[in-house]
Amino acid sequence: MRVAGIIRFLALFATLLGCWFIAQTYFERSGRSIRLRSWLGATGKPRSSQQLPRHKCGNQRSCPTNHFAFKIISGAANVVGPSICFNDKVLMSNVKNNIGRGLNIALVNGTSGQLLKTASFDMYSGDVTQLETFLQEIKDGTVILVATYDDAATKMNDKTRKLFLALGSSYINHLGFRDNWVFLGAKGLQGKSPFEEHIKNDQKTNKYDGWPELLEMEGCAPKKQD
Repeated sequence: MRVAGIIRFLALFATLLGCWFIAQTYFERSGRSIRLRSWLGATGKPRSSQQLPRHKCGNQRSCPTNHFAFKIISGAANVVGPSICFNDKVLMSNVKNNIGRGLNIALVNGTSGQLLKTASFDMYSGDVTQLETFLQEIKDGTVILVATYDDAATKMNDKTRKLFLALGSSYINHLGFRDNWVFLGAKGLQGKSPFEEHIKNDQKTNKYDGWPELLEMEGCAPKKQD
């Protein structure tokens, strides 16, 4: 009986010793964990998660107070549509469901930045006279933003090219079949716009099968003074 009692006592002692060791280890680690959270701050978020300041339209830099931020992205082949952002508002995009094959155009007030109108024109099989009328009705002081998608030149004629020239374009006379083109101009602009990019459809350099790579242009457009 004495031997059995001693064995039971030793087993109980070993169990209590093991429990004490586990408890000591747990509370020691818990204490370290609390101190670590305190060091990180009340939010418990690592410093690396802090976000950098966001600029309007997601641009790489901010614009002066007397300028409008903009970003224009052309379509990618005939798969991904273009997008136009002005003064931190997306004016045209796939999500807004207001884009189409050809030329995608947004008109905004050059003083207030208010959106006036958006439209898309099928330049492969559409009626080019609709584009002519649209461009002729643009009033002085209006900013025009243009992004191509798929093909924007098949129906282009001399009259429409001259209308774009008057809005400040330098590349409109070079726009050809499936070229990509992004442009920001204005009615009444003196001289040529500095905001324009163009890339030719060239089988040797095309990024996609039959189409060049997309174009992305961002910048700061000065407000029109009253």
